[in-house]
Amino acid sequence: MITSLITGGAGFIGSHVAKHCISLGHRVVVLDDLSGGFIDHVPTDAIFINGSISDEVLLKELFEKYNFDYVYHLAAYAAEGLSHFIRKFNYNNNLIGSVNLINLSVLYEVKCFVFTSSIAVYGAGQVPMSEEMIPQPEDPYGIAKYAVELDLKAARHLFGLNYIIFRPHNVYGENQNIGDKYRNVIGIFMNQIMQNKPLTIFGDGEQTRAFSYIDDIAPIIAHSVNFPKAYNEIFNIGADKPYTINELVDVIAAEFGITPKVIHLPARKEVVHAHSDHSKARKIFGTNIHVPLDEGIHKMATWARKVGARQSQKFNNLEIEKNLPEGWSN
Repeated sequence: MITSLITGGAGFIGSHVAKHCISLGHRVVVLDDLSGGFIDHVPTDAIFINGSISDEVLLKELFEKYNFDYVYHLAAYAAEGLSHFIRKFNYNNNLIGSVNLINLSVLYEVKCFVFTSSIAVYGAGQVPMSEEMIPQPEDPYGIAKYAVELDLKAARHLFGLNYIIFRPHNVYGENQNIGDKYRNVIGIFMNQIMQNKPLTIFGDGEQTRAFSYIDDIAPIIAHSVNFPKAYNEIFNIGADKPYTINELVDVIAAEFGITPKVIHLPARKEVVHAHSDHSKARKIFGTNIHVPLDEGIHKMATWARKVGARQSQKFNNLEIEKNLPEGWSN
């Protein structure tokens, strides 16, 4: 039987990837410290281990016990904007933790290491973003992701470790942590609406993103190990059509049947326009079907109404508070 380790499998994208891997017949081991995920997101057929990718002793025990065929690495603290203010935490979790997994994957001869990176590696002024572009990340989160990509290439060159790198973007859907005030704008808006709060927008709301529904992402990641031509390649995956944040507000407000009250906060230092070219992924994986934004918002909103509003979590280990965006201060 194929055995796969899925880090971050109690989180948003990871829990969906775990579900799809199980449907492929994999024995799935989920490793998650529940810092951003929830135990009820873990598929019932998965083996759940409560632990961190920073725990080298635990990781070695797991690799020794389960002899993984594949590693799907989705554990990360994925907050681009906040990463400026938690630099050490960001690199310890998103870079050093990843290297722990890469080392063990080499030592235990994992067949393929599937890594979820981010379009944050591209930086600004490169739209549509394509895999041939030279990354120029502008925040510590993107820097860490790009460093892991480079480390995987080095491990492939010297040790023969196969990898597949995905750069998804602005993913939303069921199981998203809507209580996190630092990331995932769709979840933030839905949570604010369900608490009868105004919607907060940084800047004028004309920044653009291509919002990607989870079912456009997770199946491709899970199935990728069965595509030999995908090995040792990088792929953008996600939706093609960009929307402004103001347009997003209109779609979500229509779903909830409200006239939204919007508060504009000072603009953050962030990439203004970000969307990707996905022709490479379509060529390899043969997918060209994406859930439209209004349909995906409806599906997520139906789920969000069931779970209800959640209290915004505070990050209590800020390393720098200088220039912290309004609304993020503890």
